[in-house]
Amino acid sequence: MTSIGGAGMVDWNLAVATATRLVRPGPEISREEAREVVAELRRHAKAAEEHVRSFTRMIPEGTEPEDTPVLVVDRAGWIKANVAGFRELLRPLLEKMEERRGGGAGGAVLGAVGSKVTGVEVGMLLSFLASRVLGQYETFAPASRELPASAEGGGRLLLVAPNIVHVERELEVDPHDFRLWVALHEETHRTQFTAVPWLRDHLQGEIQSFLDETDVDPMTLLERLRDAAQSLAGGRPEGEEGEDGGRSLVEIVQTPAQREILGRLTAVMSLLEGHADYVMDGVGPEVVSSVGEIREKFQQRRARGASRLDQALRKLLGLDAKLRQYRDGERFVRAVVDEVGMDGFNRVWTSPNTLPTKAEIAAPQDWITRVHRKAES
Repeated sequence: MTSIGGAGMVDWNLAVATATRLVRPGPEISREEAREVVAELRRHAKAAEEHVRSFTRMIPEGTEPEDTPVLVVDRAGWIKANVAGFRELLRPLLEKMEERRGGGAGGAVLGAVGSKVTGVEVGMLLSFLASRVLGQYETFAPASRELPASAEGGGRLLLVAPNIVHVERELEVDPHDFRLWVALHEETHRTQFTAVPWLRDHLQGEIQSFLDETDVDPMTLLERLRDAAQSLAGGRPEGEEGEDGGRSLVEIVQTPAQREILGRLTAVMSLLEGHADYVMDGVGPEVVSSVGEIREKFQQRRARGASRLDQALRKLLGLDAKLRQYRDGERFVRAVVDEVGMDGFNRVWTSPNTLPTKAEIAAPQDWITRVHRKAES
């Protein structure tokens, strides 16, 4: 358990245990086939590194960026890795909440709820996500014996083998092509952060600013979480939707000051996800023969979601917004590259000032005018 001031706000060990117990079992696969899948994913990750470097031209020839490990994990491994990341990233916020918990009525309520209940709730959310993530570049990854990270304080690439096998079977696509296709997307994220040294600190600073602005009154947070749960369950009386109706949990708990930060974060995440999709499809035709079929089927899968409960949870957790980030970000990257070429697009990585705004993601020509036309005038 994370102990803060002698008491834990979240029982992280219980979160891991709950998520591991509740997560769906992976696809049926023999031990020999599982070893082959793991070995192939590692080979594809290495091959993808060269493909992505050549296509993006983000890393100058003759230079070696920060080395980050590639880990092929199961669903339980993904859960452990992400709990470690959440624990590190949320530490300042939990410290603030712990300070506020002691005296007032809200603190008493949260104290009664307890770290174990919070741990179970976190575990339930992680169990939902653990069967859906194909791969992930963990930007804020504390190293451990079981889960190594880069020597510079963060960074590792995770490929979730059972989820990749599940989706390739569901889509009925060539498994070898699909595994390389996924590796290209995730390797692009690794290249983004290893080729742009300031990007990790910039993102971490924005996230910490968002957390610093969080209304940490425990009673207020409980009320907003209750509203979110009622919205998910359809429990609001008719005509009382209010301005929070249909919004995600992240949107409901934010303060006005956080909306500005969230806008900047949304723009950056749209850029990163859209760039990864663009690179994946740009490299794909040369090395993934069935890339057209894979892309079409995967887009259909993204669009339709799964059950009604799955769609509701995706909305509550803000995952629908992530799907928009893929689409809007890819349009931005494609429009900029078409206009000014890959090297012109790569000016986006010069500094935080050259990152696109949320408005510019929707209007790429405005970014081109600001970054290129002004620099040339």
